[in-house]
Amino acid sequence: MNLYNKINSGEPYIIAEMSANHCGDPAVAFRIIEEAAKAGADCLKIQTYTADTLTVNCSDEPYMIKGGLWDGYNYYRLYQEAMTPWEWQKDLKQKCESEGMDFLSTPFDSTAVDFLEELGVEFYKIASYELVDIPLIEYVASKHKPIVMSVGMGSEEEIREALEACYRQSNRQIVLLKCCSQYPARYEDMNLSSIPRLRELFNVPVGLSDHSPGSLGPVVAVAQGAVVIEKHVCLSRDMGGPDAGFSMEMEEFAQMVRDVRNTVKILGKPTLELTENEKKGLCGRRSLVAVKEIRKGEIFTPENLRSIRPAIGIKPKYYRELLGKPASRDYRFGQGIDASELER
Repeated sequence: MNLYNKINSGEPYIIAEMSANHCGDPAVAFRIIEEAAKAGADCLKIQTYTADTLTVNCSDEPYMIKGGLWDGYNYYRLYQEAMTPWEWQKDLKQKCESEGMDFLSTPFDSTAVDFLEELGVEFYKIASYELVDIPLIEYVASKHKPIVMSVGMGSEEEIREALEACYRQSNRQIVLLKCCSQYPARYEDMNLSSIPRLRELFNVPVGLSDHSPGSLGPVVAVAQGAVVIEKHVCLSRDMGGPDAGFSMEMEEFAQMVRDVRNTVKILGKPTLELTENEKKGLCGRRSLVAVKEIRKGEIFTPENLRSIRPAIGIKPKYYRELLGKPASRDYRFGQGIDASELER
């Protein structure tokens, strides 16, 4: 499991969330794993639940979804269509491992946790909607494995309660994910400047679970200090599926991975020290140069001394200091003024 290796090295850990985008076809699921690995993902994530472990088959008004991608569904029907069959999951995990990726799942009840323990998972995800399910979080934490926890819709108090549930189980291996629980998320609702605030408040690594279009959200998040990026992926949005409307196709995901990794390079270190490549450019700076032949003892004047490129003489800041003084040596046209002129 590469989660903490990546975080400790300063590289963002990138999770490709398959979710329901397998469209009920195991061949599609295997292809998504292959393509996510090619795109540079560190991890492939699924979800482990059944419709019956998440809700009941009821069509009363509170159970009906209004608006958005799933308008007209009740929760039960949505989860029936979206679930990843449990009988696939061992093979999916093995496929991830053969492709060099970690395998991660979100359990939604204790039976899912027990099942994933039997599979030998190395860490867990807690979804935003389960942030308030303290008994579930305690049970996951009791397995003493790292937990990646989305905090969409969570208040400071609710996030603290979820973390304390983990700490009561002597589990402090927690990464929080900032998340805007909209599908898709609007930029103006994402508030990614809260990433440093989450890290300050709770003293844990912080990342982003992103449902917004394109790479901009992950790039901004990494610039704010995010160490994990989670993004939904699919082979093609045209294939449909409950999550396709806010998922990245594989070419887009590969570009996002490049953008995120390049963001880390661009951020670099908080230093004013020159890079080796910058040092090579120093020769292009200005310096004080004899623009006419100057004999020893001849006075430096604006006519024979100028600040020009390249940097073959002393710095231009000494220009006024030299004016009116005699040269200590001969200078030919185009020769840089020597530092010995400052020693007199």
